[in-house]
Amino acid sequence: MSGRVTIRDVARRAGVSVATVSRVLTGDYPVLAGTRNKVMRAVRELDYVPNAHARALSAARPGAIAIVVNTVAVPYYAYIAQGVEEQAAQEGRLSLICTTGGDPGRELSIVQLLREQRAEAVILVGSVIVDEDYRKRMSEYAHALAAAGSRLVLCGRPPLGEGVPALVVDFDNTGGAHAVTAHLLSAGHRRILYLGLRPGHSTSDSRVAGYRSALASYGLPAESSLEVEAEFSREAGYVAMKGRLVAGPRDFTAIFAGNDLLAAGAVQALREHGLRVPDDLSVVGYDDVPPAEDLGLTTVHLPHDELGRAAVRLALGRPPAGPLTLGTHIVVRNSVRPLGPDTVQLFGPDAVRLVGPDAVRLVGPDVVRPPGSDVVRPPGSDAVQAIGPDVVRAGGPDAVRAVGPG
Repeated sequence: MSGRVTIRDVARRAGVSVATVSRVLTGDYPVLAGTRNKVMRAVRELDYVPNAHARALSAARPGAIAIVVNTVAVPYYAYIAQGVEEQAAQEGRLSLICTTGGDPGRELSIVQLLREQRAEAVILVGSVIVDEDYRKRMSEYAHALAAAGSRLVLCGRPPLGEGVPALVVDFDNTGGAHAVTAHLLSAGHRRILYLGLRPGHSTSDSRVAGYRSALASYGLPAESSLEVEAEFSREAGYVAMKGRLVAGPRDFTAIFAGNDLLAAGAVQALREHGLRVPDDLSVVGYDDVPPAEDLGLTTVHLPHDELGRAAVRLALGRPPAGPLTLGTHIVVRNSVRPLGPDTVQLFGPDAVRLVGPDAVRLVGPDVVRPPGSDVVRPPGSDAVQAIGPDVVRAGGPDAVRAVGPG
């Protein structure tokens, strides 16, 4: 159908009167379910944008700025939403805050409604699973909003690529994770547990990438046993940390929690196990939101307010050539304990690690790792087997593992 679709076209397609279509769209008059379904099917098929829905916002011209988040009960989203609201007010716009509960279907319904209401900009915030379905859905959002004279802004989400009319404002997620991991490494920690692995989620993947790159810069491998899955919540942090402490030996000296809520849950679990922060274990977080300051937590500060403000300025101004990336920085408090050359860390009932050039590690009741790099394999039942260039293992109860020069 060429030209602008009108309410009469919808009525004709649905086989009802114009008045009935109006009643269905405004929702202020009872309509039979079957009739409502026919009308809404015609609306979708014709891609009709009803003017009636714009009336609620018409008095707020030139338009409204909408922010769509998972929830406003989490500080991360609440602070960004506050930045959006403040900048929108400064620009003379009304701001709308919508929540999805993490449901893609709910997000779709909200975006469609905002398009119908002629919102000037729609800002989508938060971590997502970046797959083909997501890219297709976002592309459809962007083109539909652009066709209605609106703009889609992705805040804290990855770009969609060329040809998609969506603006992006993000922060240096990977750089912040690298920096805070390097902070632990520079304090002498070499066994750092990452808490909050969420494979496929954009925010978690970026932070894990920064964690791994920092380890690599110190010549350390990323170990899957030191990467623990958990949702980004306090309860998840508590459960995951408690499970890790119960399940195996404490073979780490520090914890990098994927966000501050995870860190708070982890600290609670550590305390219940009689462990002190930072005396027994060092802990760092990410986001710099409550309860980080109350815990004295060293963390990565995100420019939440500026993210929201920048998203509004992008939507109302001249789009930049590419994504806008804001910087992050570490806020150092008192949750990290430096480990010196004479520091001994107890990993388990029979495991001791001396951090420094003369490191000795007791891996089990009969296993010691002193310095050494020469691989020897003598004959006999107590033969020494080479595990790697600097590691030897003696077969037998008095196994010795050499790690380091000597």
